[in-house]
Amino acid sequence: MVKKWIESRDKQPEGEYEEAKRKFEMAMGKPFITLSLEIPIGFEGFSNEFLKLEKDYQFHEEVKDLIKKRLLLDSRRKKSP
Repeated sequence: MVKKWIESRDKQPEGEYEEAKRKFEMAMGKPFITLSLEIPIGFEGFSNEFLKLEKDYQFHEEVKDLIKKRLLLDSRRKKSP
């Protein structure tokens, strides 16, 4: 897997390179997800603010809290008969 990741990007299609890179990063650290989000309908006037969220630390923390709540809720639902 590491060998695949190290190979030149020119030797393999972009998709294969990205997939190998992702697998390598997941194996080396904590699992992660990558989301591509579009601005919600009706909020097009907030495009500058929306784009700033990508680097907004507080926003990232709020998303992490939402993920924690979601995972705990899903876990409780699985335990309940």
